[in-house]
Amino acid sequence: MATDSIAINVELAGGLEILFNNERKLNVELPATTANGSPPNINYLVGHLCDHHMKDSRRELFELQGTVRPGILVLINDADWELEGEGEYELKPKDQILFVSTLHGG
Repeated sequence: MATDSIAINVELAGGLEILFNNERKLNVELPATTANGSPPNINYLVGHLCDHHMKDSRRELFELQGTVRPGILVLINDADWELEGEGEYELKPKDQILFVSTLHGG
């Protein structure tokens, strides 16, 4: 891995994996700094996942207005993202990010 990038682990559950070709675990490499010069955050990751890893065309089932849509639980290293600054959390190498859909059909 180059020093100008960071590697993180992403896990998808609760049905979200369907949007990503049934892949539950992704090893994602992100630039160490984004186009605006800041470190990548969760919101950047969401866009990156949609642009580079999502195989389904229904982006709106995962992303809404630049962040994860309501009904998706996000854990950062096993902690609720609300405790970590939500979408503004700056990603660090080897972070474990879990996205879980809490919406179920019925």
